[in-house]
Amino acid sequence: MVEHDALSATREAYDAAAPTYAQLFRDTLRDSPLDRAILGAFAEVVSASGDGQVADLGCGPGHITAHLGELGLAAFGVDASPAMIKLARQAYPGLRFDVGSMAALNIADGVLGGVLSRWSIIHTPPQELPVILAEFHRVLAPGGHLLVGFSASGDPSHPTQVFDHTVAPAYRWSPDHLAAMLRKSGLAEAARMVREPQPTDRRQFQEIHLLARKA
Repeated sequence: MVEHDALSATREAYDAAAPTYAQLFRDTLRDSPLDRAILGAFAEVVSASGDGQVADLGCGPGHITAHLGELGLAAFGVDASPAMIKLARQAYPGLRFDVGSMAALNIADGVLGGVLSRWSIIHTPPQELPVILAEFHRVLAPGGHLLVGFSASGDPSHPTQVFDHTVAPAYRWSPDHLAAMLRKSGLAEAARMVREPQPTDRRQFQEIHLLARKA
């Protein structure tokens, strides 16, 4: 199956790149006040809605999961790459990290106060994204929040565009199209942050953060 092959290829690619990836991205939040701000806003709205756990899906080496914990959230990480999870457990032994797939989460229905999907949907073939969004909706409690980050498609007439990601094939999404998909999955957009590309960015793509809420 195409989706199985895509997941396997992505897992293998991130397993191979895990040590380098962890080294490159460990301190990215330190130099990114906008990222800290959107994660801080996410933490506040989740905390205001209740005391549910927060899943960092596609957590990589765990640095964002750890930051969520520093913000007061009961956060744990899930990633398809066993090598990434191994590094996360070594770096943050006090936190929970599980190997898993976003398309079939080992999480009970309606138990999470928040879901963070930070550039973790970009390797998903477009025809498979509705399955993952349905999983986000399933595991969130009523009133729970999703924060999803991704790169924006540069052509509004094309809801998705393939781009040459360093690690594995990836997709850019039209923000309006993805917001409509979220609504169809029962997740209403609450806020949107658009970060314009900076001159020093290797890829000149808009970065999008959509905050959505389960009714």
